[in-house]
Amino acid sequence: MKKLFAVIMLLVLTFCASVAMAAYPEKSITAICPWAAGGGTDSCLRAFCQALGKQLGQTVVVDNKTGAGGVTGHEAIADAEPDGYTLGMITFEAVTYNALEVSDYKAYKDYDPLCRLNADPSGVTVNKAWAEKNGISNLNDFVAYCKANPGKVRMGGSSANSVWHIAGGYFMNVTGVNFKMVTYPDGAASAVQAAAQGVDIEGVTVSLAEARSFIESGNLICLGLMAEERINNEVFGNIPTCKEQGVNAFYSTWRGLGLPNGVDESIRTKLAEACKIAINDPDFVKYMKNAGLGIAYLDAAEFKKFIEQQEEKDVPAAMKAAGIEI
Repeated sequence: MKKLFAVIMLLVLTFCASVAMAAYPEKSITAICPWAAGGGTDSCLRAFCQALGKQLGQTVVVDNKTGAGGVTGHEAIADAEPDGYTLGMITFEAVTYNALEVSDYKAYKDYDPLCRLNADPSGVTVNKAWAEKNGISNLNDFVAYCKANPGKVRMGGSSANSVWHIAGGYFMNVTGVNFKMVTYPDGAASAVQAAAQGVDIEGVTVSLAEARSFIESGNLICLGLMAEERINNEVFGNIPTCKEQGVNAFYSTWRGLGLPNGVDESIRTKLAEACKIAINDPDFVKYMKNAGLGIAYLDAAEFKKFIEQQEEKDVPAAMKAAGIEI
């Protein structure tokens, strides 16, 4: 009798779960953005929410919860009710907060990742005139020059402890070179302009999109891209990766969707399946291309492994190499 009761209860629970999954979502979904409206993360999230809403049959509304360098919004995602009606955009900065002691949260433990949407790799980009003067025509020449002149080369990122500041540390950690990282409180645009003019720094470790105008004008040259493969477009398609040149450096800023822990498995599955389809939505693909943002999809399991590798190993090592106290 007990066995029969257990079987009946299992069937009831299975039926209830299937009904819940079929019904979900019954209302609009909120997507928390830790960064301000109008920025790259916000615009990427809004474009994807349009595509995701088509698959779910409900509106996905973006809610910008800003403050404390993104900490406020990231913690709001983790603290949300785990009912499947609140998700959010997790960005690269989330894997730095615990090391910098600005949050007790661990990105790979305190979120249930859904998928990675975007990654924009760092480039090793230098002043073209400076490179020609010093016989540098490729990444290996640059590495050799840095090793022969430790601490002499100055590379810019963006503000202190930011993604492109850490990028320089990551490159030093991988290659064993030593150059000076110079930070720019106003952001990457100031660093790029300084490098293009040959003022204060010789190069930058920022994304190609941020250095694009000066690469096209011939003031800057990108020696290598910290990506698995070349960027597939007419603007940057001829720029080689670091990997092609024997340097296994892979570093990007990234953005992806996550849920608070504890969301029902059937709901997580439905959201993950919708994301897998939405990533190829023609309108989303067109938007990302026009915005110069790279689509770099990882499913939930892959994204979780990626976050853990970044948070526990890659990023702390890069931060130390960049001289960031953690």
